[in-house]
Amino acid sequence: MRVAHIITRMIVGGAQENTLYNCLDLMEDFRDEVLLITGPALGPEGKLLEQGRAGGLPIRFIDSLRRQIHPLRDMASYRALQQVLREFKPDVVHTHSAKAGLLGRAAAWSIHVPLVIHTVHGAPFHPYQNALARQTFMRLERWAGRRCHHLISVADAMTELMVAARVAPRSKFTTIYSGMDVEPFIACRQLAEAARAELQFTDEDIVVGKIARLFHLKGHEYLIDAAQSVVARNPRVRFLLVGDGVLRAQYERRIAELGLTKHFVFTGLVPPERVPYYLSAMDVLVHTSLREGLARTLPQALIAGKPVVSYDVDGAREVVLPGETGFLLPPKSVAPLAEAILELASDSSLRSRLGERGATRFTEQFRHQLMSQRIRQLYLDKRAES
Repeated sequence: MRVAHIITRMIVGGAQENTLYNCLDLMEDFRDEVLLITGPALGPEGKLLEQGRAGGLPIRFIDSLRRQIHPLRDMASYRALQQVLREFKPDVVHTHSAKAGLLGRAAAWSIHVPLVIHTVHGAPFHPYQNALARQTFMRLERWAGRRCHHLISVADAMTELMVAARVAPRSKFTTIYSGMDVEPFIACRQLAEAARAELQFTDEDIVVGKIARLFHLKGHEYLIDAAQSVVARNPRVRFLLVGDGVLRAQYERRIAELGLTKHFVFTGLVPPERVPYYLSAMDVLVHTSLREGLARTLPQALIAGKPVVSYDVDGAREVVLPGETGFLLPPKSVAPLAEAILELASDSSLRSRLGERGATRFTEQFRHQLMSQRIRQLYLDKRAES
């Protein structure tokens, strides 16, 4: 098949890694002709394609394709997408992210591409927007939902959210979990001694980690507030924050005000291939984001044998199973977060049991090869229906 994938920007992020793995798998495992169409990788997250991971994947850059709303640029992007798709003549157009999903579906539909698919990595509307923005994005998604043949959700929770917002009927959705290279996470336990030594953690330290941009709605402030009572009751607990962002200085000030500076370590921005290394240093992973499709750090930690503590948002409950793989807490809660951390910090057998169950349950489910196999079968099934 000839497959065009369209995404707004190839920054370091979950949706981008998902897209890259799918493109490469289609080429290598199925010998499909694949074209990746994307805009410039603007932003502080880092540029995924500059890390040499794209191999021989053909890529077309459209400079006007940007995340920010800009009517003139967006119209130019729409026309450019139409032109590129006419030249490539794909059997399938598969779009990702809000902006590329809207413009890409519209462009593909307008030139009668045989099959148009969109993946919902995370909804562009959420409760923390103002009402006008939320309603506008809902209407745009409903409009775009009528200009594709099928939608893929990275979690059942995304389907529920989109159906509730009347984006499309339930029958138009299929859940396919976002795949990854699981091998580095399986093997990362061998790195723990070196990673902890580099970060100056002792054998007695209980390391609680969070992997996320230091950005709004990622919820670091709740972890910092919880840390105050955690450290007061168990001074052995240390916190490792993997990632960087515009709120770093604000968080560092707050940590200093609480007298917790020696209990927190910031890694700064790290490339994806270094995530298993830092994850190996952790005893527990905490996820306090307020919105996320299905955060990749949750299955990554479980595959590495680490228990997880997460707020109950979006797809988290599909991998964070209370009593089996971790603790699931109300969003924005601080006292329950502290209690969950303290319980895990005081019980190494509980940490091992939850982590091992997570590894057993989710390692195979999140292999990128399985994801790509299921996506390609979906292409075949939907083409047969048309």
